[in-house]
Amino acid sequence: MADEVVGSTGKLISPIRGPGMLGEILVAVRGGTEGYIARATEAIAAGSTVLVVAVDSGRIADVVPWIPLTPDPASE
Repeated sequence: MADEVVGSTGKLISPIRGPGMLGEILVAVRGGTEGYIARATEAIAAGSTVLVVAVDSGRIADVVPWIPLTPDPASE
């Protein structure tokens, strides 16, 4: 059974300091917010938005940095 947070975005609340290291994310799900342990193949700063690409047992979410499809008007 696939976890419903796969494909969702979340906010990294503690950084992932490098490959093999863990952080923590908050993801909006089931009308609330849930915390997951996060891991990635690269360092990602706290406060970054990430995309959940997989979830293992034990609530460990594999994440990648979120790249919006439309440019942020504030950065132009």
